[in-house]
Amino acid sequence: MSLRFFADHCIPSAITRMLRGAGYEVLVLKEHIPRDADAVVIGKAQELDAILVSLNGDFADIVTYPPNHYKGIIALQVRNHPEAIPALMQRLLSYLVAHSEMSHYVGQLLLVEVHRIRIRR
Repeated sequence: MSLRFFADHCIPSAITRMLRGAGYEVLVLKEHIPRDADAVVIGKAQELDAILVSLNGDFADIVTYPPNHYKGIIALQVRNHPEAIPALMQRLLSYLVAHSEMSHYVGQLLLVEVHRIRIRR
């Protein structure tokens, strides 16, 4: 199965376009559910069998959202620096090419920063 992503409401359309431009399927929150509590968002990603992509720092909290309970969470670490998005997305897209199976992301939280990707399980 090719990679499928579920973009949280906070994901800029530029990121969605970059992922789609790289050939990935990207489902957008507002096309599936109204903006709501985080539990609804991550639940919908699970239902759609998709990896959640978010700028929302809440999803990077492994106590509240233990990665081993989900099909994958990608937390983009922009930290109020939208100018970093192109470099951050280049790093993420390179990683996605190298790890193209959905099974690789199950139970993992990827903290994507401009200079590195940290993985939490």
